[in-house]
Amino acid sequence: MKQVLLCFVALMLSAGWAIGSNTDFDKAFKESKQIEKQIKRTSFPKQTFDITDFGAKPDTPQEPCHEAINLAITTCSLQGGGTVIVPQGTFYTGPITLKSNVNLHVSEGATLKFSTDQSLYFPGVITRWEGIDCYNARPLIYAYGESNIAITGKGTIDGQGSNDTWWSMCGAAKYGWKEGMVAQRNGGRERLLMYGETNTPIYRRIMKPEDGMRPQLINFYSCQTVLIEDVLLLNSPFWVIHPLFCESLIVRGVKVFNRGPNGDGCDPESCKNVLIEDCEFDTGDDCIAIKSGRNQDGRKWGIPSENIIVRNCFMKNGHGGVVIGSEISGGYRNLFVENCRMDSPELDRVIRIKTSTCRGGLIENVFVRNVTVGQCREAVLRINLQYENREKCNRGFIPTVRNVHLRNVTCEKSQLGVLIIGLDDDSHVNNISVEDCRFNNVSKNGNSIQGARDIRFRNLYINGELVKE
Repeated sequence: MKQVLLCFVALMLSAGWAIGSNTDFDKAFKESKQIEKQIKRTSFPKQTFDITDFGAKPDTPQEPCHEAINLAITTCSLQGGGTVIVPQGTFYTGPITLKSNVNLHVSEGATLKFSTDQSLYFPGVITRWEGIDCYNARPLIYAYGESNIAITGKGTIDGQGSNDTWWSMCGAAKYGWKEGMVAQRNGGRERLLMYGETNTPIYRRIMKPEDGMRPQLINFYSCQTVLIEDVLLLNSPFWVIHPLFCESLIVRGVKVFNRGPNGDGCDPESCKNVLIEDCEFDTGDDCIAIKSGRNQDGRKWGIPSENIIVRNCFMKNGHGGVVIGSEISGGYRNLFVENCRMDSPELDRVIRIKTSTCRGGLIENVFVRNVTVGQCREAVLRINLQYENREKCNRGFIPTVRNVHLRNVTCEKSQLGVLIIGLDDDSHVNNISVEDCRFNNVSKNGNSIQGARDIRFRNLYINGELVKE
């Protein structure tokens, strides 16, 4: 009898928290509480450093004050840490580098406005751009290998992205691009992608201003114990918050408004133990997009994102509310989404998983509960294993998506409830459940499922009718 019991337990563990009853789903969220306890919290000495004491002056757009701000940060770090204060007023700045044991506090009534002079952001730094390792334009706020760092306060951080500045570099006319202008479409992006496909050494992957590869607003690379809290983040040139190879990260009470191209709100990449709570997202791309590297670079590092909690957030515009992919070659495991609201005719999907045979990798253990949606454009849940089929890449890396579970999700308007686009056989998307959910005003025949197996609907009502198993 003991051997039978042990075999049963081993089978359940190999299924990755496969949902079989209400108790199993609740057990997953109890596990999320244990993960939350593992997240280390920032702590800073009480000493403060006002940037105006280091020469920063408000309202001087022709004289950006990043040297004064960086001097304040470095001094604070060298003296054991503390808080660097941005007081009330509008401070024009170039790139800022955060250091260990420093809290950059943007006071209520304060605004950091980043210069759009591209020359200030070169020479570049090591980072990733759409999941590919490279040296690119310095992110507006950057940290590398630091620990115990924070950006806090009820002030504003404005990247000043617009059709007249950074955004046109995407190469789309609707964002201001015209023939003859600098743009990533002029060969920079394609060359970077080929660097990844051909395993070009990273030190040779040097992107230049003429490549038009826009920088992130915030990029923390290989950092430990990070807090981003309460600030308003506006108009990023590219992705807004991009933690890369970070552990113990909290993003709390942040408001993101960024309608630019590739304007993702928060993109943890190859990060572990992350809490995103009480945030608002209104974006030109995915609100939250979890990543782990693109194609060969993601597989080379082999570092998944894992243990990410999203709760009490509000998503407005965006391609997806909570998304995994597409740069997910390192894999992903253990996502917990709860008590969120989403609502916009410009929000395409609620939960989105996107990958391909360029990416490969295993995505597993996604738990979503208590999400209220006013409307979304396409589907409440979309899983797509054929994302960007025209991408030039080495294929044959088969992805797997399994153990995706939704409970108590309501949506008042969408085209579809569940949309799954698998591969030619049904073995790479499996163990998907939708339980105690109601999707109203669904316009296209309920669900569309291809290339998947072990799909379970329990108490799922679409347009008032119970969907059979």
